[in-house]
Amino acid sequence: MPATSVTPASGEAARRHLALFDFDGTITTRATFADFMRFAAPPERWRNGRVLLAPLVVGYRLRLVSGHAIRARALRFGFRDLAPELVYEAGRRYAREVVPTLLRAQALEKIRWHQACGDTVAVVSGALDAYLAPWCAEHGLDLLCSQLETAQGRLTGSYLGAQCVSAEKARRIRERYRLADYAAIHAYGDTDEDRAMLALADHRFFRWRELR
Repeated sequence: MPATSVTPASGEAARRHLALFDFDGTITTRATFADFMRFAAPPERWRNGRVLLAPLVVGYRLRLVSGHAIRARALRFGFRDLAPELVYEAGRRYAREVVPTLLRAQALEKIRWHQACGDTVAVVSGALDAYLAPWCAEHGLDLLCSQLETAQGRLTGSYLGAQCVSAEKARRIRERYRLADYAAIHAYGDTDEDRAMLALADHRFFRWRELR
């Protein structure tokens, strides 16, 4: 699970930078939530869910329904009462088999550049820990993301706490890191759900263009 303790940056670390990356659409070429639901949910739930949630999808495309709301409904429909080990095993397979096909070369290059500079690099995403945790561990990245809630050995179909989007991104970043200890902060995002994170940064990149 993503850590929540404050990461100190003293001495040599105080001269380092902090680089914050959104995942969907920034590191990847497209969103991964629906992909992973299709990958991990029981096939009959996926088929039924496409029909039952179709009005919400239309509302989302018309900007009448938030991504926040539709993800919560889809998660409840797809994962409620499932054994968590099944979904987390699917997450490991998704991270290994699917995520590499979606990565932006530009994003990987920038991540590696920050790492080579000795910067602290974190993925800050509304996507799920089931597949982000193994992917970030493989690449040596910190992770702040949405997590699945479990109760009595089963997934509840809800998030553990808030979805890691919008203001929640900024809150978790401040909780994890002492921002004043870093020489500079870089943030990379691509949607309005990243605006609060971008506002924390000295160097802000929206859809890979620097904001002035």
